[in-house]
Amino acid sequence: MTGAERMLAACRRQPTDATPVWFMRQAGRSLASYRKLRENHNILEMAKTPDLCTEITLMPVEQLGVDGAVLYADIMLPLEPMGVSLEIQPDLGPVIHEPIRDTAGVDRLRPLEPEAPDGVPFVLETIRRLKREMADGRAAVIGFSGAPFTLACYLIEGRPARDYAHAKSLMLREPAVWARLMDRLTDGMIAYLSAQVTAGADVIQVFDSWVGALSPADYERSVLPWMKRIFDALRPLRAPTIHFGTGNAALLEAMASAGSDVMSVDWRVRLDDAWRRINYAQGIQGNLDGVYVLAGWDVAQAGMREVLAAAGGRPGHIFNLGHGVSPETDPDVLRRLVDAVHSETAV
Repeated sequence: MTGAERMLAACRRQPTDATPVWFMRQAGRSLASYRKLRENHNILEMAKTPDLCTEITLMPVEQLGVDGAVLYADIMLPLEPMGVSLEIQPDLGPVIHEPIRDTAGVDRLRPLEPEAPDGVPFVLETIRRLKREMADGRAAVIGFSGAPFTLACYLIEGRPARDYAHAKSLMLREPAVWARLMDRLTDGMIAYLSAQVTAGADVIQVFDSWVGALSPADYERSVLPWMKRIFDALRPLRAPTIHFGTGNAALLEAMASAGSDVMSVDWRVRLDDAWRRINYAQGIQGNLDGVYVLAGWDVAQAGMREVLAAAGGRPGHIFNLGHGVSPETDPDVLRRLVDAVHSETAV
């Protein structure tokens, strides 16, 4: 199988010749070739320049041998054409210049038109270039977006926060304002992700990075209906979908009910327990703690074998970390990890 065939089969819980593997944040600071580019370009500049973005997205495919090429982008990109003024500060993350705290702020958000000149045409052009570059199927092109809850957290807080108290307070105190904001963000992400699939993305992942801040009841009431809308809208496009959240062990069943093809879990839950809890009705992605890779090959190999044993050889497992690659990670350990996952699961 090619890498793309392996990824797509696993997303659909079909047999594969080996377990597919890719890493979140694989095209990033752990690669020397990426760091060299960063000397002259900031993150948003690279993400908005198709030549650079294509080059960066391909780096881990060429250097690590992964089965998925995740688009080099940032979850904040579609918010700018929706009228949000922001910047990404090194070692901090996204900073919103005018946080949204009321109905007037929500109403300033514009509908997203991805293909428009003032939309995200650079993202779609990068995807088209990636499909041409990987016409041999070396790896599946993975598009993505942030989930409405995580995006709302950034918009309300104005920057990364410890507990997202402002966002959760607004959610609880002003449910009508919250629903209006979630509607706007959901419509935007449906348009954004649909355009990515049309441009050629093979797989879509929705990142709900901060969803672990919620109780199950708050998730089911204030997030789940909008997540269902996203996956319902994407399903007719036939590109498999992956639903990712961190700290989501208590939310697993509810998140699975949103309707993605694959659930991605972090290291805080055993992979076999997580898969059993969702009745093996979806594929599963994960879930090696990235610190194992940072700790060197012997530790990474032992952790990999535990994850593979938990997967039990069932069709539908995609090997990944529980979150992103640490910048201090040795790329050689990642490369050896890819080779070992492939060789130890080969049939």
